[in-house]
Amino acid sequence: FLLALVHLSQGTAPVSPATFWRAIASYGEAARDGGTDQAAAVLAASRLPRLAAGLLVGCALGAAGAALQSVSRNVLASPDTLAVNAGAYLAVVSVAAFGISLPALPAGGTAFAGGLLAAGVVLGLSRAGAGPVRLVLAGSALTLALSGLSGMLLLLRSQQTTGLFAWGNGSLAQTGMQSIDRLTPVAVLALAGLVLLGRRLDILALGDDGAAVVGISPRQTRAVAVVLAVLLSAVSVAVAGPVGFVGLCAPAVVRLAGSRIPGLLRHRVFVPASALAGVYVVLGADVLLRALFGAQAGAAVPTGIVTTFFGALVLVALAHRSRDAGANGPSTAFARLRSRRAFVLTLVVTSAALVVAVLAAVLFGDAPLLLGDVGNWLTGRAGPLVSYILDTRVPRIAAALLAGAALAVAGAVVQAVSRNPLAEPGILGVVGGAGAGAVTALTLVPLAGFWLVGGAALAGAAATAALVFGLSARHGLEQNRLVLIGVGVSAAASALVSLLIVLTDPYNATKALTWLSGSTYGRTLPEIWPVAAALAVSLPVLAALRRELDLIGLDADTPRLLGIRPGTTRLTLLSIAVVLTAASVAAVGVIGFVGLVAPHAARALVGQRHARVLPVAALIGALLVVVADTVGRSVVAPSQIPVGLVTAVIGAPYFGLLLWRSRGES
Repeated sequence: FLLALVHLSQGTAPVSPATFWRAIASYGEAARDGGTDQAAAVLAASRLPRLAAGLLVGCALGAAGAALQSVSRNVLASPDTLAVNAGAYLAVVSVAAFGISLPALPAGGTAFAGGLLAAGVVLGLSRAGAGPVRLVLAGSALTLALSGLSGMLLLLRSQQTTGLFAWGNGSLAQTGMQSIDRLTPVAVLALAGLVLLGRRLDILALGDDGAAVVGISPRQTRAVAVVLAVLLSAVSVAVAGPVGFVGLCAPAVVRLAGSRIPGLLRHRVFVPASALAGVYVVLGADVLLRALFGAQAGAAVPTGIVTTFFGALVLVALAHRSRDAGANGPSTAFARLRSRRAFVLTLVVTSAALVVAVLAAVLFGDAPLLLGDVGNWLTGRAGPLVSYILDTRVPRIAAALLAGAALAVAGAVVQAVSRNPLAEPGILGVVGGAGAGAVTALTLVPLAGFWLVGGAALAGAAATAALVFGLSARHGLEQNRLVLIGVGVSAAASALVSLLIVLTDPYNATKALTWLSGSTYGRTLPEIWPVAAALAVSLPVLAALRRELDLIGLDADTPRLLGIRPGTTRLTLLSIAVVLTAASVAAVGVIGFVGLVAPHAARALVGQRHARVLPVAALIGALLVVVADTVGRSVVAPSQIPVGLVTAVIGAPYFGLLLWRSRGES
């Protein structure tokens, strides 16, 4: 109640406390009279709807997170890590992109369908009780893919989706009580259903066999609980957009209190307590937001950005304190040995495929060309139009090729050092840190040159890498802890980028989305030389360290027994990966999944030896980004889809396949 009073007292309109108290006392009468009193009008039109939205969203997400954690037996489950919010947001954006305006209840139903489908996919890829890393990785992969699709729609249908970028970060700003009035009964019914389901959830926590013995169907109980939790998340998205990490923070707070308060963790108390904790998180974040940035900025900045910061800290803290559940060794998914003949054949085929892809990229786009046009351009006999097209297209292709190779090599190095085949620069926060550094430079210096942006990207990548690996090094870079901390740091970096964009240029989301989604548009040859230089320096060093790469990926003891200093070697290799990632981000923006997909495909084709993995991974990464760039330039020409969105849509299914194939591994 006190927090709600503080929340109501904040705003852009100056209202004295005495006037405001009178307005609260006479709110009903003023509302019936049409709001003739200024304080009552402010109260009715802005502050009470915002407060009501905070109460509804906090309750819905807190209870949803509690239910999802109980169903999956995973303390890191939430509407964010299960991609429920991302699926619901994509469904709402898809409807808006085609100019369809839905009332509150149909909009909530649309969000419910998208969220339920996403939750089903993630829970299917990460079975109950399989450990936190599988669930977070599956949710992160699907979130990236769904966010990529949402980004495509926001860019391609920018007029129809105006304002959805800020709303996509979770905004409590309301224009009235209409949506809240219609969706609150739905949330109340879903919350009541979870409370009534509490005894079954208590028994389900003992295990499926114990639940079946007393006549409770585990599958039916899980299904009902997931549907109710997704319904609550859909209500939240329909009202305020995807408010980040509330469903993770609120149950975590209650669990901490439950160690001291008997009976708090029984679900008929745990679910309502998590709902109340969710209100504290949402309203507390909104109060803190307006206290730090002022009432005017607080009205423009989405509350979800602050809750994402909180959630990232909670995720990092939980991962740092938890025991590692996974084997700290190499994956056996692609550990088959390959002959030298297979390596040479793979090298030739991938090189030929890359040449064909580059040629297709040169010929296709918004203005298709012929081979004769390219020949004339090479000999200096092309016309002005062909010369202009190729002068702008060829640097883009070169940027895509070099950036893809750099990210693939960086991903192979990160996977070897962390002994985690599911790690990559994007998941470990390095790509997000580089993007945050670059966007910070562009924000502070709008006319910043390429070298300043590139230096800021390198600094951001280095800072996040030092943070992630520093927090993980205490326990020997155990794979689960490393990935979870990286996901948390990456979420914080994304929230920082969104905050900078909204504070400085809230109406130009297209520019921000283009950068954050990875784009080769407008690249020139001088801007890609740093990537070429980074590859030219890194590849010979990595070739010289190929034995160390092979050994350090085995276990913690073998390198030391063979005279290798693990600490120094890891630092050297990670520094190389950071430089490659930062150079790539500075050249083409943020591109995800290349550092995961390319090394995995390379190991599947040529085995585990890094002398073979690195060149093949570089070729596959370059091939993937060149093809994605060509598709993005050609499918909706003359409009363009950023290359990072295409790689996210391509890479997420492959990542899901990796998780599915490894379901039987311990």
